Amino acid sequence: MATFDYIIIGAGSAGCVLAERLSASGRHKILILEAGGRGRSPWIALPLGYGKTFFDPSVNWKYESESEAALGGRKSYWPRGKGVGGSGAINALVYARGLPRDFDDWEAAGATGWNWNTVRETYDQMETRIGPSGARTGDGPMTVQDVSDQIHPATRHFFDAAQELGLPRSSDINGEACEGAAAYHINTSGGRRMHSARAYLAPALKRPNVTLMTGALVKRIEFDGKRAVSVRLQHRGRTLSLRAGREIILAAGAVSSPCVLQRSGVGPAQDLQAHGITPLLDAPHVGGNLQDHLGINYYFRATEPTLNTLLRPLHGKLRAALQYVLTRRGPLSLSVNQCGGYFRSSPNMSAPDQQLYFNPVTYTTTPNGKRTVVQPDPFPGFILGFQPARPTSRGRIDIRAADPSAPPRICPNSLATEEDQAQVIAGGMLCQRLAQTSALTRLIEGPMAPDLRCLTPEQILADFRERCGTVFHPTGTCRMGPDARHSVVSPRLKVHGVAGLRVVDASVFPNLTSGNTNAPTMMLAHRAADLILEDA
Repeated sequence: MATFDYIIIGAGSAGCVLAERLSASGRHKILILEAGGRGRSPWIALPLGYGKTFFDPSVNWKYESESEAALGGRKSYWPRGKGVGGSGAINALVYARGLPRDFDDWEAAGATGWNWNTVRETYDQMETRIGPSGARTGDGPMTVQDVSDQIHPATRHFFDAAQELGLPRSSDINGEACEGAAAYHINTSGGRRMHSARAYLAPALKRPNVTLMTGALVKRIEFDGKRAVSVRLQHRGRTLSLRAGREIILAAGAVSSPCVLQRSGVGPAQDLQAHGITPLLDAPHVGGNLQDHLGINYYFRATEPTLNTLLRPLHGKLRAALQYVLTRRGPLSLSVNQCGGYFRSSPNMSAPDQQLYFNPVTYTTTPNGKRTVVQPDPFPGFILGFQPARPTSRGRIDIRAADPSAPPRICPNSLATEEDQAQVIAGGMLCQRLAQTSALTRLIEGPMAPDLRCLTPEQILADFRERCGTVFHPTGTCRMGPDARHSVVSPRLKVHGVAGLRVVDASVFPNLTSGNTNAPTMMLAHRAADLILEDA
């Protein structure tokens, strides 16, 4: 049986960070296991390639939730990264640290040592920030670019609308003044996606003490008593057991990490027995506490050119491609989410409660039902959308069978609380006020139904139930906390009740951060490596 010091399950946003930092000293032998492929699709490197990877089964697990009565019986599409880089390889690239209160809330929920002052230091260590002029701040491996000089001219109407309503303006949602209308910063470098596989794993793989195994589907973690000692997996038609001399680190993400634990006998005992799995540890919180952002887009035809005008016709695509090849700039080098920000839906709110998006493009999927590509509409248009930042509903993710190839059972339990429903109405009315400003009125030729400007609060909620969807930020399914009564891992990310096993990914978030979750996931892994090495 092959032996390594650390076995990392999952080469996603967290796993790639861990592989680099745990291997840097050269003292430890690292194995990183990835169920997907090497992640070499050119559409991953291209920032606007998001539209190609969104439905691509070669790089996307394409999960689906259970139907939800609160959403009219609908199921939701849950894209998840399938390959090296994980979901950070196929996301829309918005780099959002989260609000300071998000992390102070973590500590208040029992995640001792994960307050804002601590995690801010970690962010500073991991980032190199690049301004529009090319000026660089910091020397971390993750480059974060301010592309405010490149966003589409139509975005000016969004900033004017916010100013008309007296809403704040922010030059950096990751800075001290993070509230207000902002151009989103993105994790790119040289016009290419800078995800954790490029920033962290690529240099780590140059070291002789790091091994990457792709196409490795983990069946379960094996224990000697209550100590995790090896990983059993399927690889190229063979079943293997690989031993970890120090620790096994589960970094498969908020969807897959609880499923690996459950297949390993750590989870709700009664449910495990129903799948023929002998429980090692009755841990009912494994898979629970699921949190996610639900969002909605309002579509409008525009009175002036938008990205649709450029990217829909073939000659426009060719022009954008040529600009990208020659300069590594232009729309192909940017996120589809160009601006937005954190906002208070009412001045009475103590902190921002909504995240908004303004995209100078509208798009539909292919009409043949195969949903293989996101295509801009053949007329100028834009999107105004929002997501309530801190939902209070809690769902679950569980295994559907003991077979690791079976998709998980995802039950989001959306809009289960009156508070969440009220936040939907508040966010919709904030967008409505923006759409009614003279600034956006100048840009709106007409709505693509429904017309947000005319909806009552009750209609806003009803429309949200009918059309909303996940914003792809699942967290919390192996939450951290002080003890097993309320959590799955300790603040040092060790699984309660067993030894030699940690979870390091978005599943351990006690609470969902207010914005996009890729940056805090990488931050968590960066700091977790320090904890692991301290304990070694």
